[in-house]
Amino acid sequence: MASTRRPTYKPPSRSGSTATSAGSGNPDTPGRTMGGEDVISASRSVPEAAPGQTAASKKPAASKKPAASRKAAAHGKRGFPGRKKDQQAELSNESTATVLTFPEPKGKRRKRNLLMVAAAVAALVAGLLAGAVYSPVLALDTISVSGTRLLTPAQVQAALEPLHGKPLPQITDEEVGRLLEPLVQVKSVSAEARPPTGLAVAVRERVPVALVKQGEQYQLVDVDGVQLAATADPASVSLPVIDGGAGTIGQDLFKATAAVLGALPADVLARLSNASAQSVDAVELKLVDGQTIVWGNASERELKAKVLEALLKVPADPKNPVMVYDVSVPRHPVTR
Repeated sequence: MASTRRPTYKPPSRSGSTATSAGSGNPDTPGRTMGGEDVISASRSVPEAAPGQTAASKKPAASKKPAASRKAAAHGKRGFPGRKKDQQAELSNESTATVLTFPEPKGKRRKRNLLMVAAAVAALVAGLLAGAVYSPVLALDTISVSGTRLLTPAQVQAALEPLHGKPLPQITDEEVGRLLEPLVQVKSVSAEARPPTGLAVAVRERVPVALVKQGEQYQLVDVDGVQLAATADPASVSLPVIDGGAGTIGQDLFKATAAVLGALPADVLARLSNASAQSVDAVELKLVDGQTIVWGNASERELKAKVLEALLKVPADPKNPVMVYDVSVPRHPVTR
């Protein structure tokens, strides 16, 4: 407790009491001078006690704290279970509350919007495509055919009858070609949708290059030996006749001869009467005028065909008619 003692100063008395003090010689007597010098004395002022108040009751009363504060202080000394976790949670909440939220960058927001728009457009397109693929509005109703010579359009349309009623987006070239496989005259085919209900089919047929006699009939064959059609009058078809056919001369000779005929231009092919081969290196052709063409093997077919076409365009000399055109060595052709 802080002391209430205060220093006091009393000036020397001008009366005779000063002498009395000096004569007493008591240095501890307050308010006196010693040896003519002033003395500073200290005294303590004690507050007067109220009536009926004892000395013990003069002590300052301790401040009374609320019960809740006392309990909190007591528990603070002992510590609550989980108090540390609560304090950490409070600190975490305070730190979170102080985090500043910055606005999203414009570029990122624009990119997100573009992605959302693209996703919506893709979903819409997918829905439209799905509707078109399975929609009965696009069901096949009419088929147009082009490119046929050996076949008739009606034959192709009849083979494609299973496609009727099928939506156009589901029809493919592979499916059309598979349906036309029984028609050996068809080499390849392509199909094009003509909405809302049409299909255009372009047929590429095999090209006949020769006639092969089988009994009383003559079969039209292509370079692969595929029989494309039959006729009883070989004169009605401007194609050479392969002597013996594949059944007589063998597959190798037949293929070599057919390959040579397939390389000839249409105008030259129309002037041939027949073709024969003693071996794969000795293919010969006969013109309707009686001339012979020595072809040799099947190599350099394109060059030999061009040389032969040029020789046939040379005007004939009545005095020296040409009976043999030898193009077996196409860079040095010989006529005799």
